[in-house]
Amino acid sequence: MTGSSSTRIGRIVRRLRQEQELSQQALAARLGISASYLNLIEHDQRSVTASLLIKFTRALDVSIEALSGSEEQKLEALLREALSDPELGSDMENAAQEVSVLAAQPAVARAVLTLHQAWRAARHDAAGMALPGGRRIILPQEEVRRIYDERMNHFPILEEVADRIRQDTARDIGLRPDEPLPQSEVNHAIATRLRQRHGVIVQVLPVADVLRRYDSVSKTLVLSDLLPRESRGFQMAFQLMLFEAREAIGCIIGAEAPSSDEARTFLHIGLTNYTAAALLMPYTVFLGVAVSSRYDLEILSLRFGVSFQQAAQRLASLQRPGARGVPFFFVRSDPAGNITKSFSACGFPIPRQGNPCPQWNACTAFSAPGEIQTQIAAFANGMTFLSVARTLPGTVSRWGDPRPMQVVAIGCDIARAGEVVYADRLNLTARPTPIGISCHLCDWTECRSRAFPPVSHRLTPDVNQRVARPIPFEDV
Repeated sequence: MTGSSSTRIGRIVRRLRQEQELSQQALAARLGISASYLNLIEHDQRSVTASLLIKFTRALDVSIEALSGSEEQKLEALLREALSDPELGSDMENAAQEVSVLAAQPAVARAVLTLHQAWRAARHDAAGMALPGGRRIILPQEEVRRIYDERMNHFPILEEVADRIRQDTARDIGLRPDEPLPQSEVNHAIATRLRQRHGVIVQVLPVADVLRRYDSVSKTLVLSDLLPRESRGFQMAFQLMLFEAREAIGCIIGAEAPSSDEARTFLHIGLTNYTAAALLMPYTVFLGVAVSSRYDLEILSLRFGVSFQQAAQRLASLQRPGARGVPFFFVRSDPAGNITKSFSACGFPIPRQGNPCPQWNACTAFSAPGEIQTQIAAFANGMTFLSVARTLPGTVSRWGDPRPMQVVAIGCDIARAGEVVYADRLNLTARPTPIGISCHLCDWTECRSRAFPPVSHRLTPDVNQRVARPIPFEDV
């Protein structure tokens, strides 16, 4: 591995070693090389052979993707997006090298991103966005999203809790110690455990505008009769995890120390959802079915009695060291392009500001409701991904209400696409669909779906000429 690749691998090795709190001497001993040679590698003064690259994956217990630079590329994309914010008035033209140098210093880069996030919050605050009581609105989603990104959407302690509870639940209904809980009995077993262990009665009733409501006084969990069966099962699992995963979830929240009550609550809900999913889709069994079915979401959702979205989101969490699945990104968005939930374990740059690219199938899937859409999509920097998207209709309470519609999209790096069934009918060597993070940051100059010009290009309106682009601008 030479050239730019060797430079990138040095930075990656140094970051992974520091994250695992290993000294250069300790890692060098695992690799069977001298500490001085490792120091040269980390400072980009020695290339890495293929055999040594394999040793790095074993010594650091990471997948080959972790050494591909996806984390650095994601950080670089976030920096570029933040520094190109039009309201900052900064000129980022020809600044790619400076951004890359900054991204090579993760602590400094994340400090810049934190400052930008704080500036955005302060800007909204100064604009007078306040509740009637005078409390300012500071959205906590970005803070919680950062926590998931830093942990690759994988929480080992919650996986352990879910596995233990699933085993206990199997014993509760009289199964042998070596007999796993059948998927066909999971919902009934959870309802039984709620009643016997916690005195909670589950009722399915026609309730208005509420999907789940727990009354701690009467110890009644009411689920809307409009919820499909898989959603009822998930809501029961969520309630059970509120009781039984409280300590483990509290440890994670305490370690992360969210900056506001709102962020703390959102994180609490998200981690409880994670543990509920781990209960319904146990890691080892789910990974086995995912690999054998080649990540077929319809098979996974039917086999485990969960929804398409629940199965897709679970795929994005299969990053246990030593037992990793294909690293996926996961995105949920609405018809207006608002991204309401996202995770990325493969370096896919998900926009933090503005709307996603209209060429991406997470946006175009709305034109074919209910159908699974596949796409090979490439960013201008060469990062290429398999993307799979499908619309999911929401629930309405009465005839005449507009039915909410969302898209769920998952995908992986093109290098792993051959392991995924959705790539079978695609020509992986054909020209991919060019997409961008957002119009402001996209360098594809010939795109006819633009809403804005690239931030670094000068507008060139001309009364005597109408160009094919939606917006005329000067090529750099």
